[in-house]
Amino acid sequence: MSSVSLDRPERAENGENARFPEEWYFAKVQSQGLVHSMSAASLQALLAKSIDYAGMFPPCSLALEPALQNHASYVRSPEAWMLNTFVLPVAQFNAAKELLSPFDPLHPLRVAALGPKTADAEAFLEAVEKADTAIRSLSSNVDLVSISHLEMLLPHDVDSGLLQEAKSIVGDLPTFWEAPPDRAQETIALLAEHNSDTDLATFGYKLRTGGVTAKAFPTSPQIAKALVTPATHQLPIKFTAGLHHPIRQFRDEVKTKMHGFLNVLGAAVLAAEHRWDASQTSKMLEDENANSFVFADDFFAWREWKIDLERLRYRRKFVTSFGSCSFDEPRDDLRTLGFL
Repeated sequence: MSSVSLDRPERAENGENARFPEEWYFAKVQSQGLVHSMSAASLQALLAKSIDYAGMFPPCSLALEPALQNHASYVRSPEAWMLNTFVLPVAQFNAAKELLSPFDPLHPLRVAALGPKTADAEAFLEAVEKADTAIRSLSSNVDLVSISHLEMLLPHDVDSGLLQEAKSIVGDLPTFWEAPPDRAQETIALLAEHNSDTDLATFGYKLRTGGVTAKAFPTSPQIAKALVTPATHQLPIKFTAGLHHPIRQFRDEVKTKMHGFLNVLGAAVLAAEHRWDASQTSKMLEDENANSFVFADDFFAWREWKIDLERLRYRRKFVTSFGSCSFDEPRDDLRTLGFL
């Protein structure tokens, strides 16, 4: 696909520069055949290794063995490029060792190790130590298993000293620490401060974006505030739960609107690239029109905002992935929309 310019002329209106209406923009991209480019390079850049398969978790809630069998089939599928890791609770590591036959050195099991929830700092450090021991044991089978990262909920009494103690345990293993949306900004700042004092920035933030009930879904402004916090732009961030579908939409099973993974991932990269505020970021998070999203071979765009392929790949280094109990729903929906 040839490169085209989507820069729009500006006009004077009431003494100020104002952009032309969105209809101008969409007419141009549609006339040049850029909307819904099939498997465009920018779609691959935005979604490469973006889905952490969490089949053991609600609403799918599969047992360990069928979930692993699913994952083994996914790593061999044409859409394997979208697949990142298998989310495996540390408590299930020993059981998983007996179920590795579906994997081989060409199709290994990449694990996101999920640590337990803890009530306070003391229990937290004990759990981190147990998780580290389990990780070392499971990853000893280097031909079949690799540990991508650790994920764990931070206790409410977390501080810089606690993070330093956790770092001394996990070493250089990338770790995503989860905190509720209402603590996102302070947690991100704390993690960024920790990373700035280390040679290797291994700590990232995990934001929960949904669940199985309406109250589990944070509002768009809550997500937006996390995405526009300046430290976020150089801090790895991942998302979990509620992102089964590409575009934001009302879902009867949860009696609320679910966030779309194209909305969330796209808003994360564009907010960082264009220094959006929370209000602008919320607009993208709440957009329910698939035609607002343009995937070309040399850029990704939402409405009049775009990012070229090289910058998109750079931003994705910090916008890592999202957990989903389904791998089928995301790719089926992408096909239905004409993106795949």
